[in-house]
Amino acid sequence: MATATFRFYGELNDFLAPRRRGVPFERRFDGRPAVKDAIEALGVPHPEVDLVLVNSRPVPLSHRLADGDRVSVYPAFRSIELDPTDRVGPPPPGEPRFVLDGHLGRLAAYLRMLGFDTWYRNDVDDNLLAAISRDENRILLTRDRALLRRSAVDRGRFVRSDQPREQLREIVERFGLGPPAAPFTRCIRCNGRLAPVSREEVLDRLQPLTRRYYDLFARCPDCDAIYWHGSHRTRMERLVASVIGPPTPGPRPR
Repeated sequence: MATATFRFYGELNDFLAPRRRGVPFERRFDGRPAVKDAIEALGVPHPEVDLVLVNSRPVPLSHRLADGDRVSVYPAFRSIELDPTDRVGPPPPGEPRFVLDGHLGRLAAYLRMLGFDTWYRNDVDDNLLAAISRDENRILLTRDRALLRRSAVDRGRFVRSDQPREQLREIVERFGLGPPAAPFTRCIRCNGRLAPVSREEVLDRLQPLTRRYYDLFARCPDCDAIYWHGSHRTRMERLVASVIGPPTPGPRPR
């Protein structure tokens, strides 16, 4: 039986047993397994991995292990630019687009609030989520490690926190979502892009106090929801400011 020495860096250690975190350890194997299979057998989903070095040289996930190999596995770098040919995953999409599993409904609403194209339904199975991620070039966000290990998934993130606001901060930081954000431009209910409408166009759908105090409105062309500067505006703006800075003005749900 052959043996390789592994070391995982940064937040990839979240997936390892405590005794293996941040230190080299040996792993025995039969035959010549792909480094992807060896990494995932240790509990680390492949979409979380950005760089693999075998004997100090970058390799793809398909690289076959040999006896005595030294394997270093890294997450995404935030401050170091890698040669694109060294990355094990596909290049990041120009405009981040997401698909979320059924446990992340509040995070989906928050990402839509920031203006990001976010596919979410709470009644779909893992096969469809993986297929949407692959076919629509979407980043899969999930709390299910097994889902993230599926071969159809190239881009993804295991969401560490179980608190929606902390989840949002985590995703904004991981994918650098500050500059691309366009808060309050997308429907948080269905993901459609909002279009401005005049007060007169929606007057018959407004409550008396809304008619009296608000003048700026938008409508979702997909689900026909109406948005305006309502009573929760300040709270939502504070959340936006806490993760990406001051928001761009725009209508929001009551």
